[in-house]
Amino acid sequence: MKIRLSLLLFTFSGVLLSQNEKKKQDSVQKLDEIIINTNYIFGNKYVAKNRTGASYYISPKELKKYNYTDINRVLRSVPGVTFYEEDGFGLRPNISLRGTSPQRSAKISIMEDGVLIAPAPYSSPSAYYFPSVARMEAVEVLKGSSQVQYGPFTTGGAINMVSAQIPDEFGGRILANYGAFNTRRLHAKAGGKNGQFGYVAEFLNYGSEGFKNLPNGEDTGFDINEVLAKVSYSSETEAKYQQSFKAKFQYSDEVSNETYLGLTENDFENTPYERYASSQDDQIVAEHSQFVLSHQINFNKNFRITTNAYLNKFKRNWFKLDDVVFNGNKQKIAKIISNPTSFANHMDIVRGDVNSSADALLLKANNREYYSTGIQTKLDYHWYGDNTFHDLEIGVRYHYDEEDRFQWEDGYSINNGQLDRTSEGPRGAQGNRISSATAFAAYAMYKLKWNDLTFTPGLRYENILLEREDFGSSDPTRISNNISTRENNVDVFIPGIGFNFAFTKDISLFGGVHKGFSPPGSSDGEEAEESINFELGSRFAIEQLRGELIGFFNDYSNLLGSDIAATGGTGNLDQFNAGEVEVSGLELLLNYELLPNNSKFKLPISFGYTFTNTEFLNAFDSANGIWGEVEIGDELPYIPKHQFNAAISLEHAKYELNLSGRYNGKFRTLAGSGDIPDDERVDSNFIVDFSAKYHFNKKLSLTGNFINLFDATYAVSRVPAGLRPGHPFGANLGLEFRF
Repeated sequence: MKIRLSLLLFTFSGVLLSQNEKKKQDSVQKLDEIIINTNYIFGNKYVAKNRTGASYYISPKELKKYNYTDINRVLRSVPGVTFYEEDGFGLRPNISLRGTSPQRSAKISIMEDGVLIAPAPYSSPSAYYFPSVARMEAVEVLKGSSQVQYGPFTTGGAINMVSAQIPDEFGGRILANYGAFNTRRLHAKAGGKNGQFGYVAEFLNYGSEGFKNLPNGEDTGFDINEVLAKVSYSSETEAKYQQSFKAKFQYSDEVSNETYLGLTENDFENTPYERYASSQDDQIVAEHSQFVLSHQINFNKNFRITTNAYLNKFKRNWFKLDDVVFNGNKQKIAKIISNPTSFANHMDIVRGDVNSSADALLLKANNREYYSTGIQTKLDYHWYGDNTFHDLEIGVRYHYDEEDRFQWEDGYSINNGQLDRTSEGPRGAQGNRISSATAFAAYAMYKLKWNDLTFTPGLRYENILLEREDFGSSDPTRISNNISTRENNVDVFIPGIGFNFAFTKDISLFGGVHKGFSPPGSSDGEEAEESINFELGSRFAIEQLRGELIGFFNDYSNLLGSDIAATGGTGNLDQFNAGEVEVSGLELLLNYELLPNNSKFKLPISFGYTFTNTEFLNAFDSANGIWGEVEIGDELPYIPKHQFNAAISLEHAKYELNLSGRYNGKFRTLAGSGDIPDDERVDSNFIVDFSAKYHFNKKLSLTGNFINLFDATYAVSRVPAGLRPGHPFGANLGLEFRF
């Protein structure tokens, strides 16, 4: 590894030091797309639309249109993004980019301010924590060939959440709203600069009593608190080397009365928003904290280095129903819900229709702590030649993360619809192990602009050591030497190349090819997920019409599946080989201004469409039936073939009205082909949202939001265990004060 790395760095250092072209003040310089802040992927729409790969920048203005707290609703306007919901509030999203496995968003690189933010992105990437979009200033989505800068997941792409930035002048805002199901939000933010010092502080509380109903009337909602603070110091303007230092602290806590237990087919048809009595004690308690220290030094106008050192901690205990026992026959809840007739006695216990024996209900404490830390440095050097612009970017990251799982299972009975604890299981008996990963990553990307052509070859390198120490079910103190260990080492180069050619200022063609990669598990010899990915697209502007059309093709040589409880598996997180798969599709985005010459009103409309086709090229039996019996030609589960989003806004200096509709096509929950069986299908839905604002003056506004305007009743998934409903009609009103 050291020899390869030395050769790589030597080669690119030689390129950097050999440049002596005179800087030209010409049109090429005006197209400079350098992003000097490692917090961003793009930083603005201009850079996003000139990227050599597919990209999308959701601006602060767009985020404020609907003031969503649900990341699923924010991302639904982005072509190429698919997802399935789970809790109706977007607290634990399942996001896919270009057909990657959506479960717990585990196959995409999720970042906050350019730093990996999943609890343990290498050793346990399932995102049981996701940054709250309610406090974000922008959201960036990157797909395609230029993503070798971001890893370790390079197949589908990366999502970067941009948190509150330090403003140049003192200012802030306070937003408070309240609505259906006692859903509320209080969001306050203030910051500014004083000479060389800058700061911003933010507080967010949001929660709800939930839209589902327990027989005993207890709360099925959540309560979340978040705090963020940033301080910065910049060198004096006359300093030889311009430097800046920044410190970031973020903390959040959550209590959610959420369950894995869904509904049977018949119960969903009759009472979609009911919850079974046996789920009344299900609850997740979580805390997250992040510390980031950043440094940037500009040696001159062409050469700068930025560095981030980070530490993320996350702990959670999701205490929830896992097994049901009747006459000594123990069954998983997913199996009971999918076969209620075969397990009628178990279902009676689940519903609370009978008084059970002791330990008939087994609630598992999915108690885990996560730790993620590292340091990453980005070197950027650019120069100009005759009608050319060159940029060389080199990045290095050293990273360590771990998941510490210490779980147990307690026994309960249910009598007269109420749960009573009847036994306490031995601590650690349901999982007592530490999974960890040590990773070194480096990349280099070169950008050449020559007249109207942009060319971006790049290379990423990942060296990953994955380990697991299992202390066993009978050693809660972890003092025994009888430890089961395993490890797996991955050493991989990930190349990519992209281009963008501007035929005119309004029409361009872009595309590329790159290697897709996703780390394997810690089993010795387990192979990584790999693919070769292609894309070709065009961006265009014709009078008031702006848009882009992109085709993509992902050719997997080895797709990995994961045994997680969120998809009805055992939850051991072991990955398995799904072999060769092809994913292809089409992405279309159109924007049009209906009133281009009106000085008082703006009437923009937008339309986005995604077509995704998937196909297994080999047959196998997936672990624990997660994907079922797979045959050649079967489609991947959880990926809808068709989806589109349409929106229209009326904008005036005093008010604005926004209407948005999303169609999510039907999808299968097990691999298959042809017509989807009723018990393996989640039907399509079309959901409309509406928002309005009235500005009393420049500082005070009245806001209104309407979720699921026509109160459609629809299922969003069949996992973790049974059918789950989407959010019903909900409305809230609020006030926003800016200063």
